[in-house]
Amino acid sequence: MAARLGVQNMFFSTKRPTRGTSQGFFPLWSIIQGAGKKYLPDLPVLNEDDLEEQFVRGSGPGGQATNKTSNCVVLKHVPTGVVVKCHKTRSVELNRKHAREIMREKLDIVYKGSDSELLKMKEESRTRKQEKRAKVNENLEKKKLLKEMLSTDAKRGNNNG
Repeated sequence: MAARLGVQNMFFSTKRPTRGTSQGFFPLWSIIQGAGKKYLPDLPVLNEDDLEEQFVRGSGPGGQATNKTSNCVVLKHVPTGVVVKCHKTRSVELNRKHAREIMREKLDIVYKGSDSELLKMKEESRTRKQEKRAKVNENLEKKKLLKEMLSTDAKRGNNNG
């Protein structure tokens, strides 16, 4: 099924991709990470036999404490080829937990596709943000027009008086 969806050998990270990089088959995957969220929909159960786990050295801010310890978790789901890399904390145990939660989300999207509740939640959030942004822009435009009207009225008053 994974080959049919076109998701073999995809790599997912907890960090946001840089601008201009490919987001893969599902463009929202890098954004959806509910690890630690209060509400999570029905996600697939992970079978530990299907997972390959590695601990690699971390990178990023934190200096020597981060760069010398192998607390970054790389988790691979063998049947689908989905890979998750998690280095949110200095704790290996917490990183393992976060990686598994993120893996469950990714597998939910792989198995359910566009019917995934996570994708629907993300789409709703995106539309709410767009509506809010449109309303803010509309208010700014009204404010700008009012300011222009007041300045033209003030100029007319100075010219007539």
